[in-house]
Amino acid sequence: MSDSLWGYQPSSGHTAGIDLTGYSVEATDGSIGKVDKHSDEVGSAYLLVDTGVWIFGKDVLLPAGTVKRIDTEDRKVHVELTREQVKDSPEFDRHRQTDDPGYHEQLSAYYLTYRIM
Repeated sequence: MSDSLWGYQPSSGHTAGIDLTGYSVEATDGSIGKVDKHSDEVGSAYLLVDTGVWIFGKDVLLPAGTVKRIDTEDRKVHVELTREQVKDSPEFDRHRQTDDPGYHEQLSAYYLTYRIM
């Protein structure tokens, strides 16, 4: 697993311990949902995003390294992905895959193809 993908970028404005639950999540081309859950665990940090009706209630797990900027004033998390990239992400089952290393590897392979280094 790529630890850099599973950790917040230093320029994101992330502060350890801040509760991002309920923050809006913005792709580069529009809103994708709200943070339902998040983890700050070193090497395994992520956002669990509830997309609502946008993609039929699909939950998506976004590695913390996809976060470009966190705006605490407006309660928004901006990610370096398009809506289509998020929509096409590997299928997620919140009851089985949140902490599944194999699923994290699958996500790493998918999101690293879009990562701007």
